[in-house]
Amino acid sequence: MVEEKMGSCWSNIKDQFDNLEKHTQWGIEYLDKYTKFVKERSEIEINYAKQIRNLSKKYQPKKNSREEEESKYSFCRAFLVTLNELNDYAGQHEVIAENLTSQIISELSRYLQDLKTERKTHFHDGRKAQQHIESSWKQLEACKRRFERDCKEADRAQQYFERMDADINVTKADVEKARQQAQMRHQMAADSKSEYSAHLQKFNQEQNEHYFTIIPNIFQKLQDMEEKRIERLGVCMKTYADVDRQVLPIVGKCLDGMTKGAESIEPKADSKQVVESYKSGFEPPGDVEFEDYGQAMKRTVSNTSLTNVKETKEKAGGKSKGKLWPFIKNKNKGSGPEDFSHLPPEQRRKKLQGKLDELNKDIQKEMDQRDALTKMKDVYVKNPQMGDPTSVDPRLAEIAGSIERLQSEVQKFEGWLAEVEERMPSKSDTHRKSGLYETQNSTITPTTVNNNCAQDRESSPDGSYTEEQNSETQVKAAVNPTSGTPEFDDEFDDEETLPTIGTCKALYPFEGHNEGTIAVAEGELLYVIEEDKGDGWTRVRRNEDQEGYVPTSYVEVFLETNAKGAMTYI
Repeated sequence: MVEEKMGSCWSNIKDQFDNLEKHTQWGIEYLDKYTKFVKERSEIEINYAKQIRNLSKKYQPKKNSREEEESKYSFCRAFLVTLNELNDYAGQHEVIAENLTSQIISELSRYLQDLKTERKTHFHDGRKAQQHIESSWKQLEACKRRFERDCKEADRAQQYFERMDADINVTKADVEKARQQAQMRHQMAADSKSEYSAHLQKFNQEQNEHYFTIIPNIFQKLQDMEEKRIERLGVCMKTYADVDRQVLPIVGKCLDGMTKGAESIEPKADSKQVVESYKSGFEPPGDVEFEDYGQAMKRTVSNTSLTNVKETKEKAGGKSKGKLWPFIKNKNKGSGPEDFSHLPPEQRRKKLQGKLDELNKDIQKEMDQRDALTKMKDVYVKNPQMGDPTSVDPRLAEIAGSIERLQSEVQKFEGWLAEVEERMPSKSDTHRKSGLYETQNSTITPTTVNNNCAQDRESSPDGSYTEEQNSETQVKAAVNPTSGTPEFDDEFDDEETLPTIGTCKALYPFEGHNEGTIAVAEGELLYVIEEDKGDGWTRVRRNEDQEGYVPTSYVEVFLETNAKGAMTYI
């Protein structure tokens, strides 16, 4: 165990100072590389969250009338839930980016600075110790070279002395001088030896301390620093995974919300809502009567019977093809009048009721504000130091005016709603009985007929709907079935004049904006020149000069007894 520990110690590579310096520098660069990686991931999360939020905002329902319409359907509500959950899902990616920044990027940035400082300190100490040992080595080498030089000088001085001493021709003084020079050289050599020995001992001691104490300590600090760096990197990698894991429960809830929204879709309920949204209150036309052309040819032609039956039927048949109201587009565009009279009865009733609910909510809101301001005024009256009571009066007056205006609006819409509900047929009343009426022409005998599908709104051949308030008009001209030929609109310019087969009385006002129709007032008397062929329209004539189609359910028809088909199709 000790051998394994010693083998993993950096002191075993104390001679690899330069390589360790390179390795630790690479470790710091690698940590910085990982920091940049996390930073880029954080930026990706932020951009992704931003794009997800923009996507959710882009497909959110707009603040218009269509939003209210979409909220009725379960699949639209489910999609709205998906968009809201997607917005929350984007928020979790923002949380990921925030946690990556705070828990990893910021921490590693600070740690990198401390790590660089610590590494610089350790290698500075190492280089200082290295320089010191190198300096000691140089001093030792200098002492060694000086000792070697002094020894050689001493040997030469000794040899010179011996030659002088053996030469008989040399004076005694010269011999003495050579002897002293040799002794001086020997002394210098002895001093150099002592100095060299001292420096050698000192160097060996310093070298031993350098390689076994100073450098191992520095390397141990570098090893601890490197291990801490690696450990910190591992902790950051674990935190990186934990940041994602922490948001998984909320992300799962977002996905569960999307799933729950999808499971809440009810196709049957949506189909039923389509009926509720577009239910007009009108009933479809009755059966088309069988036309017996053989019997028609045997009839006696009179002023009160149909003439040119074949041509009339062909033209009437051509007209009826374009008047089957369920399949005709509405040409009226725009939001329509304030009373929603452009809508069918059922839809008009719903719109009026919704408008009343909105007005009542506004009134309640204004009343709540009025009550709050009244209480505030009472407080000011009791405690004048808190405020001036008269400062509230302008706002109270403004609210009172607003409430009065809203109440007048409520009364107006309630009147329209009462009118619609009064005109709408009850479920048990599927037939409206017609009564006798008097006209200025005593030759016409009205007959009571049943007229079902009582409609409170006019339906024109192109599918548009209009409605006016009830108005009573007086019959200003007597009905004359033997009048001359009137001047028709463009639609009837190429047709022969049709004889009258009966009369009718308008039960409701009809504006007749569309081509081929004729406007009538409530209570007006008209001639019938063509029966309802099952498409819900009757052709009538007024005062010898105007003719056109009116909804069969808007008139009470009285056919002559000798006229063919003395009944209407409703």
